[in-house]
Amino acid sequence: MRNRLIEAFEEKQIEAKKDKIPEFRPGDTVRVAVLIKEGDKKRIQNFEGVVIAIKGRGASKTFTVRKIGANNIGVERIFPLYSDSIQNIEIVRFGKVRRAKLYYLRDKTGKEARIKEDKKREAKFRKKAQ
Repeated sequence: MRNRLIEAFEEKQIEAKKDKIPEFRPGDTVRVAVLIKEGDKKRIQNFEGVVIAIKGRGASKTFTVRKIGANNIGVERIFPLYSDSIQNIEIVRFGKVRRAKLYYLRDKTGKEARIKEDKKREAKFRKKAQ
């Protein structure tokens, strides 16, 4: 049982960010623009990779993005969906997968780790954006 005041606060947080966040699923390739603070300076850094998991609900919802970095080393980051540090989320490719959690991609490299593209969802998304 959750406190009603906390739930009301979380709903306001979600409503404020709801229009900035596109609807994406595991398997999609996304580019997340993250605000990084270094001392008194601020900059935006992009992190592009495949969404391998979405967890939680409400204001505590998170998503995990995996990319292959230098020397074929996998890099994963977990982002809170409604965080103020996330400036923008852009969908690069729509993936067609049959799992909700794509942890099996951790063991795959190169061509094995490819995900088919979902042309139908992409067409629907492009049509809605117009």
